[in-house]
Amino acid sequence: MTSHRAPDTDWALDRTFRGSSGEVRWAALGAPEAPPVVLVHGTPFSSYVWRSVARALAPSHRVYVWDLPGYGASEMRDGQDVTLRQQARVFAELLDHWGLDAPAVVAHDFGGCVTLRAHLLHGARYERLALVDPVALAPWGSPTYRLLGANAEVFAQLPAPLHAALVREYLSSASHRGLHPAVLERLLAPWCTPKGQAAFYRQIALNDQRFTDEIQDRYAELELPVLVCWGVEDTWIPVAKGHELAAAIPGAELRPIEGAGHLVQEDAPAQLTAELLRFLG
Repeated sequence: MTSHRAPDTDWALDRTFRGSSGEVRWAALGAPEAPPVVLVHGTPFSSYVWRSVARALAPSHRVYVWDLPGYGASEMRDGQDVTLRQQARVFAELLDHWGLDAPAVVAHDFGGCVTLRAHLLHGARYERLALVDPVALAPWGSPTYRLLGANAEVFAQLPAPLHAALVREYLSSASHRGLHPAVLERLLAPWCTPKGQAAFYRQIALNDQRFTDEIQDRYAELELPVLVCWGVEDTWIPVAKGHELAAAIPGAELRPIEGAGHLVQEDAPAQLTAELLRFLG
């Protein structure tokens, strides 16, 4: 079933931070004095997937959103380091740039690995952490993901229409309910320039399970409130991984979200927002 909700079309990141992996585009919503919360997206998405949640949190929080280097509106370039190792360093740099000592953090997909690495390996401090269908536990990486990563140079040479069709289908499979056509095109657009096509396959080729293997045995060290939300219909990372992750983190809450696939933000934004508001207090 395809959603027919009219999408937000005016989402824009109006600020720039020059980090160790290039220019990062970001924005902040809500009153500067409100409690801070940072939203972190995954792959192959951008901060656009957080638009509804960010706007719902803004009346009570200072909400920071950003596009990871190599994604969305942030810089994409040949030779760019977009490994999960480096993304965690960039996140720690951003927190310092924003002057945030211990914000609440909400992370989806790759963002889960990024924020966990930043906390466990780089000393980034959070007041609390919500993980939404995160990449955090072995094994991960679908057969399609591995095929694209192993042959990135070949796929980067696809004619533009074939590349667009491949990415459109890949993005569509993240939703259980079906993406609004305008939302799908907005998520697709950054990958459909010459730089974007190369960047799409680069970020797959550079990232694999070793970046979670390095931290997976340390989840028992987490000493902060943790919420794990998971789309029950996630075909990218099954909900069983949510149960496994929550069991590995002391005191973690698990909230399965019915009727949602991997892109919970699109499939069940109201339910996800309600869970986050409760958790953020």
